[in-house]
Amino acid sequence: MSRFDYDLFVIGAGSGGVRASRIAAGHGARVGICEESRVGGTCVIRGCVPKKLLVYASQFAEQFEDAAGYGWQLGESTFDWPALIAAKDREIDRLNGIYIKLLENAGVDLHMGRGRLVDAHTVEVDGRKITAERILIAVGGRPGVPDIPGHELGITSDEAFHLAELPERVLVIGAGYIAVEFAGIFAGLGSRVTLAYRRDLVLRGFDHDIRKAVDAGLRGRGIDLRYQVSPARLERSGGGVEVTFSDDSSAEYDQVMFATGRHPYTGDLGLDAAGVETGAGTRIEVDNYSRTSVDSIFAVGDVTDRINLTPVALMEGHAFADTQFGGMDRPLDHADTPAAVFSQPPVATVGLTEEEARERYDSIRIFRSQFTPMKYTLAGRQEKGLMKLVVDAASDRVLGCHVVGLDAPEMMQGFAVAVRAGLSKADFDRTIGIHPTAAEELVTMRSPVS
Repeated sequence: MSRFDYDLFVIGAGSGGVRASRIAAGHGARVGICEESRVGGTCVIRGCVPKKLLVYASQFAEQFEDAAGYGWQLGESTFDWPALIAAKDREIDRLNGIYIKLLENAGVDLHMGRGRLVDAHTVEVDGRKITAERILIAVGGRPGVPDIPGHELGITSDEAFHLAELPERVLVIGAGYIAVEFAGIFAGLGSRVTLAYRRDLVLRGFDHDIRKAVDAGLRGRGIDLRYQVSPARLERSGGGVEVTFSDDSSAEYDQVMFATGRHPYTGDLGLDAAGVETGAGTRIEVDNYSRTSVDSIFAVGDVTDRINLTPVALMEGHAFADTQFGGMDRPLDHADTPAAVFSQPPVATVGLTEEEARERYDSIRIFRSQFTPMKYTLAGRQEKGLMKLVVDAASDRVLGCHVVGLDAPEMMQGFAVAVRAGLSKADFDRTIGIHPTAAEELVTMRSPVS
C-alpha cells in the first residue's frame, strides 16, 4: 500500500490541471486536485470563453449597419449590458458544472481551497495536509497592474466581465491581445474608447504587417490610439477617473482598464519551502517534460510562462500525465503553435514572423495579399483583409502564415497543420482553392513581394 494519500496531487483546476488529472486517473493513478476559485480556470471562468461571447455581442452593431447594403431595413436597436452579463454568467455556470462533473466521472477527488507546498510530497489545503508521490502545479497567471499612484481606481480583465453597467468613456492601457480585444468589445457595444500604449504599435511580437493592419482596423472603428504614452497617475474625479499621462496630458474616463500583462500566480505557493526554482517574472522553471528542480514536482500552463495559451496548457498537462503515468515518452514541442487574437479585425498566425525569419534564414520570400473581403463590397465597408506567407527561399518551406480579417482564426487551424507538417510553397500552390472564399488567397498567391 502506498505511503502517500495520492499518486498525483494537482494544485489548480484550470485547463492544464484538469486535463492532467483526468488523463492520469485514466491511466490508473489515484488523483486529487485543489482549486481556490472555480473549476475551469482562467479560460473558462474569466478569459477566452466569456471574452469571445462579449466579442460576438459587440459585432452586432456593425452587422446591423452592413445589412442595409444587402437590402435589409432594420428598426432602431438597443443594447442591454446587464442582460448580456447575466447570459454570460449562466453559460459560465454551466461550463463550471461540466468541469466539476468531468473530474467526478474520472474519479478525481476535488478539494476546494488554495493549495500550498509544504515539502516535496505534501500540499496543505485549508489547514489539511495531503501527501502525494508526485505534485503538479497548474495555478496559471493573474493580471498585473502598474505601480502608479491611484492604480486601485482601475480594473483588469477579471473585473471587466462583471461591471454593473457599460462605461461611456473607457481607457484601455496596453496593446497586447487582451487590450485590443477589449478595446474592440467596448467600442462595438457603444463606448468611446481610448487605447494608450507606451510604445509605437499594437500587438508587439506579431508580424509587423499584421500589427499595422490591426492598427488600421481599430482606428476605422473609432478607437483613439495613443502611442508613446503611459499613465502616470489616476485620481477620482466626480463620478469618473482622471488620468494624467507621461506626457503631462490628462483626460477623464468612466472606467480605466489595465491590460498590461499577466504574471505567474506563484505568491504564497510555498515554492521556497519545497525547493522549487523560479525564473524571470516568478515563473516556475521546467524542462521539456515539465519537470521542476524538484524530482517529485512538476508544472504546466501559464505558471511556467512558456506559451500562455489554453491549448498549450492542455497539451502540456496531457503529455505530463502520459509520460508519468501512461508509460509513454512525450517531451513537449512548442514549435509552430498557432494563435488567434479576437480583435476587430481578428488575427490568426502560425510559425515565424517576417522579422524572425530574416534573423534565422539567409534568404526568404514574402507573399502578401491585401483585399476587401467580399462581405464588405455591398456593405460599403472599406476595411481590408491581409494574407501573408513567409517562405524559406532555399528549401521552399512555408515558415509562417499570417491572416487579418473575417474568419481568420477559423481558417488558420487547417493551415497550421500544413505549416507544422513542413509543407512547401509548391504544396500550397498545388492545392485547389475554394471559391469564393478569403482562404483561397493563401493557395493562389504566386508572386513574391519585394
